[in-house]
Amino acid sequence: MSDVVVGPDGLARPAWASVDPMLRDYYDTEWGLPVRDERGLFERLSLEAFQSGLSWATILRKRPAFREAFAGFDPDVVAAFDDDDRARLLADAGIVRNRLKIDATIANARATVDLRARGGLVELVWASRPAETPRPTTMAEVPTTSPESVALSRRLKAEGFRFVGPTTMHALMEAVGIVDTHLLDSHRRGSSGVWA
Repeated sequence: MSDVVVGPDGLARPAWASVDPMLRDYYDTEWGLPVRDERGLFERLSLEAFQSGLSWATILRKRPAFREAFAGFDPDVVAAFDDDDRARLLADAGIVRNRLKIDATIANARATVDLRARGGLVELVWASRPAETPRPTTMAEVPTTSPESVALSRRLKAEGFRFVGPTTMHALMEAVGIVDTHLLDSHRRGSSGVWA
């Protein structure tokens, strides 16, 4: 038995993407599509870190404010943030005001810049692509970690990244198309072009 919901438009989606128009649009147009540019990947990594312990809908609603607060997630600009920027971010009600996550985002920007000399963030993250992707028919079959997300977490931590645990990295891998965890009956299954 599948966990997809067929919407009024006749398209099958998982329950989490079937009711809220914002989540439905994110699911239909962005989630699971390949992200292979540094800024885009840094943004997704940052938002996944901010999501830790919160709902994705909360982060998605605040995404425009996050983009403004973090200079469009330009790693070079964020890497140069100082104590005044930290104070500004902590006072910004439009984002999640968590000191540890804010500090992690700044540290991760610096690590992203440093990583360029060793192939870059995109190369490191995409190197975690597994030989096969899950083929879930129900949400219970969708993994929350994998050997590859554990390895990616370790590698990023060794490079100085923070808030990059195995579960967060698995969510990143799903969001940017490295694995395809769309349910088999979903209209989006296979849409990334990465997995047949």
